[in-house]
Amino acid sequence: MDAIVERSHTLKQALVDFVLDADGELAQALEIYAAAQISGNGEGTQQQVIIDRFITEGKIGDRSPIELFIASHADLSENDRNLLNSWHRSFIGLFTITQILPDGLELMNWLTAKRYIVLTAKNYIVKSNSPEKQPATSRFKPGDILLTRIFPLTDNEWIFSGSHTFMGKLGKPKLAVAIGNFKDNYKSHLYSDAPDLLEQAWQSVEQYHQQFIEFFGTDEVTLPGYQLNKKITEFREIITDKYLKAAGVDSSKYLNEIVAKASMGAEEIIVAAKEFGIDTNAVSQILDGKNSKQKMVAPKVGLPAELIKAEQVTAISHPRWGLMFLSTYTKFTTILLADDWQSIEGAVKLIRHYLKDKNINAYTWHRLAQKYPTQLEKVLQDFLQRAEFSLSNDLDKILQEYGKPIEPELPEIASVPLHLHNLFQEALTEVNKSKPKDKGQKQPVKGFQRG
Repeated sequence: MDAIVERSHTLKQALVDFVLDADGELAQALEIYAAAQISGNGEGTQQQVIIDRFITEGKIGDRSPIELFIASHADLSENDRNLLNSWHRSFIGLFTITQILPDGLELMNWLTAKRYIVLTAKNYIVKSNSPEKQPATSRFKPGDILLTRIFPLTDNEWIFSGSHTFMGKLGKPKLAVAIGNFKDNYKSHLYSDAPDLLEQAWQSVEQYHQQFIEFFGTDEVTLPGYQLNKKITEFREIITDKYLKAAGVDSSKYLNEIVAKASMGAEEIIVAAKEFGIDTNAVSQILDGKNSKQKMVAPKVGLPAELIKAEQVTAISHPRWGLMFLSTYTKFTTILLADDWQSIEGAVKLIRHYLKDKNINAYTWHRLAQKYPTQLEKVLQDFLQRAEFSLSNDLDKILQEYGKPIEPELPEIASVPLHLHNLFQEALTEVNKSKPKDKGQKQPVKGFQRG
C-alpha cells in the first residue's frame, strides 16, 4: 500500500507543478481564481490551499486543471488516469481523529458524521498551514481536530492533500466556533461528501420561502424595525415548530420532561443552551419548576439591534438566495426613481455601500434591475462613469468585480434539523466526556442554528 500512496503523492506534486508552471489560459484562470479566494475568504488563503482548490474546482473553459494535465501527459497509465479523475471528489472538511491506524488515520467529518480511512506513507509528513509548530502525523491523537482536504485513493481509502490546520482537542465553545468558521469560509463544502444532506438543505430554503409567502402574503415586506422583528420572531417560531414535528419531536413537551429522559444533567443543559443562543434564564426557570407551563425554548431569533431601531426594514425572500434584511432598500429605490439622483444626500455613498457590502448579494441587484431597469442602468452609468454600461451585458461583471458571487451559496436560513440536532448532540456528548464544565464564561454563538 505504501507504493500506491507514494505514487499518489508523486502524481499530486506533478499536477501542482503543471499548474504553477503553466502559462496562457491556465495561468490566467489560476490568477483569477486566487484573487477571488483571497478577497472572499479571510482565512484559508495560503498558496497550497488555493492550489488544491483550484486543481479540483477551477475551470479553463469547460475543463478542469486535472483534465488538462491528463490530456498533456499521454504516458500516464490507465490506473493513474482513473486516480487523477477521482480527485474531482476531493473536499475540505473539519475532521476529528477517531482512530490511529498502523498506516494512517480514521477521521470523522464533523459536518456529516461520515468516516474516512486516510493513509500515509512511511515517513510522510503532512504540511501545516499554521505558523505555529505542529505535530507530525505520528503524534496525532484520537480526538484531535484537523481542517484539511482529502483526496480519494481507492473506493474506501483516502490521502491528505499535503496540508492541514491542526486544532488539537477542542471543548464545546471552541468546537462551535470552529464549525461556524468553517461554515463561513467553505460554504460549498458543508455537505460535499453527503449530497443527500445538501439536497435537503436546499429544499429547506425553498420550503422556508414558500412558508414566508404564506405567512406574509408576499416575498417582500417593509415595516418599522421593531414591528418586523416581532413578525419575524412569530414566523420563525412557527417554522421551528414545523421542523421539530417533521423530526418527530413533540414541541408541546415541557423541557423538564425532556431533561428527565436525557443523559445530560440540568447544568449541562444550561451550558448547552447558552452556547446555542437559548434564553438560559427561561431554561433555569423550567428546570426549577418555576414555570411549569412554559414549552421547550427555541433558539432566540430576531433582527440585530441596529435593524430593530431602524425606521424601515425590508425583508426579501427567495427560494435560493434565502432571506435578506435591508434597512436602506426603500431609500435606494427612491434614488432610482428621482429625476436627479445625484441631488439626493448620501446617494453616492449608498450606491457604493450596495456594491461593496458582501451582505447585499447579487440577487438584490438583479431584483432592482428587473423592477427598475432603465433607472438603474442610468444611475450606474453615472456612478461608474461608463456611458457605455449596459445592464444586461455588464451588471454581473461589475458585481463580480466587487466580489459578489453570481450564483447563490447555501444561505443562513438553510436547515436540516434532524441532522443538526444529532450533530450537536454527538458534539456535546463527546466533549462532555473529556472536558470540564465551562462555568460562567460567555461564548460567541457560532455554528449552525435552526432557521
